[in-house]
Amino acid sequence: MTRTARRGLALATAITLLVASAACTGDDGGGGGGPVPGVTDTEIVVGTHMPLTGPASAGYSKIAPATKAYFDHVNANGGVHGRKITYKIMDDGYNPANTQQVVRQLVLQDKVFAILNGLGTPTHTGVLDFLKSNRVPDLFVASGSRSWDQPDRYPGTFGFNPDYTVEGKILAQHVKTSLPGRKVCFLGQDDDFGRDSLVGVEKVLGAGAVTAKQTYVTSNTNVAPQIGAFKAAGCQVVILATVPGFTALAVGTAARLNFKPQWLVSNVGADHPTLAKQLGAAAGLLEGMVGANYLPMQNDAADPWIQLFTKVNKEYNGDAPFDGNTVYGMAVGYLFVQVLLAAGKDLTREAVTEAVRKGGYQGPGLAPLRYSDTDHSGYGGQRLTRVSGGTQAYFGPTYETDEGDGPVREHTAPPVAPPANGVPTAS
Repeated sequence: MTRTARRGLALATAITLLVASAACTGDDGGGGGGPVPGVTDTEIVVGTHMPLTGPASAGYSKIAPATKAYFDHVNANGGVHGRKITYKIMDDGYNPANTQQVVRQLVLQDKVFAILNGLGTPTHTGVLDFLKSNRVPDLFVASGSRSWDQPDRYPGTFGFNPDYTVEGKILAQHVKTSLPGRKVCFLGQDDDFGRDSLVGVEKVLGAGAVTAKQTYVTSNTNVAPQIGAFKAAGCQVVILATVPGFTALAVGTAARLNFKPQWLVSNVGADHPTLAKQLGAAAGLLEGMVGANYLPMQNDAADPWIQLFTKVNKEYNGDAPFDGNTVYGMAVGYLFVQVLLAAGKDLTREAVTEAVRKGGYQGPGLAPLRYSDTDHSGYGGQRLTRVSGGTQAYFGPTYETDEGDGPVREHTAPPVAPPANGVPTAS
């Protein structure tokens, strides 16, 4: 390395250290008495990272636009404490390197108040420490990784989905009670998504009860080796911890190999409209698929939340095709508005995280939200769904459980109805 190059590197290193030092001091506001990033008297700017393109974009690319549509509805009704919400949506392509780049842009250049519903286990894991060091609220991560539930290590990070171990236990409980004696196999994404889900499955069925375990990476769309292994092992039930594109790949590949197990699918990869679109003329392969969910079913026209979200979708989202991702995105927006109201008119980053920790929020969810000083995990349960006659519908009770060895038990409290204008009020 030349002397000039070394001097250049030293200068760049020094600048990096200065920037990092400034960030760690919290001098950018957020509760220390100075200006709060992303907040003015008339506006709150928040941001997110989503796979608008790439291997996980199927279905997921609709979530953030749905959240934005709900915010537009709230803004048209006066906003929150007189402030309008601006939602900056950045495409990371489900690539962790891209996620780090776009989140840094949102925080350091766009000066967002918070990151809301950043999507993906491998992608969001890479920005946890950055958001913590910059004291940016990291709210309602779109993933069920247990990583978001670490209050001591990441006090500003909160999940939204039921964690994948809770989900694995509930799916496995269905196998235990309704499909006893069947040979069970498991396909999971090769990260915390798949690993946490398998932990839950084995907590209920036992460590030796899963006959064959396979993983996939989103950069390789050939799952024939994994599905072929399941067929060779004589699997009768296959539990999938997969994103929608890989659920469709697994089902389609199995059909090509004349392999017909009972599918049980994680909530993140079980939205029927999304899968049917992926499979096209082969959508009939989804018949009998059992999934999980914890929000109102997108095709339940009698549900008051679906009526509200359908109206918002028509008015503010260009009447986009309505599916479970639309419901999910608007449910996130509703919860965020509740939290902003609870944080009060003098909005700070500390006030909003404290508002989440206090908990007590109710909305569209079928299962309880668990936010507290010691639990940042989001929804605590799910209800099972089944595709029958080309329609996905709930069956049986809603279940809740923990990520430990606690029982899978029924949750009987009914969901609340939305307010008349669809906008929550401060309690």
